Amino acid sequence: MASIGVIAMTTAVKRTDLAVYERLTRMDDDELVAGIRDMLGAKLTAYLGEVTETRTVRQWADGERAIRSSAARERLRIAFRAASLVAEADSQRVAQAWFQGLNPMLDDQSPARYLREASDQEKAGARVLASARQFAAVG
Repeated sequence: MASIGVIAMTTAVKRTDLAVYERLTRMDDDELVAGIRDMLGAKLTAYLGEVTETRTVRQWADGERAIRSSAARERLRIAFRAASLVAEADSQRVAQAWFQGLNPMLDDQSPARYLREASDQEKAGARVLASARQFAAVG
């Protein structure tokens, strides 16, 4: 019986992931930043976007300023997907804690730090998303 529950939960996570991905592909940068800021807070969003001020995050979210770095934009997109999976499975508070906590699947680094410091964004993003999917499926 337990395996049936895990399979059902995994299917639910896959559906959520696909829905978030589809929503994300239609988002403008301001919607993306507002969404990630709402889930993770302005400071963590600034950290992921590699800016020093939360004012920049507000300006991005308000459409007053463009995200200049394509790496920062992609990092925020990955963070939005991962945070959405965790928040959907639990809560925004847990998603924020998950992003800041040491994660055994990421060499005991926080997902935020792992994403920000990665030399290969594509591989780092895939690992963070896999970790978020696992957390969402089994807690």
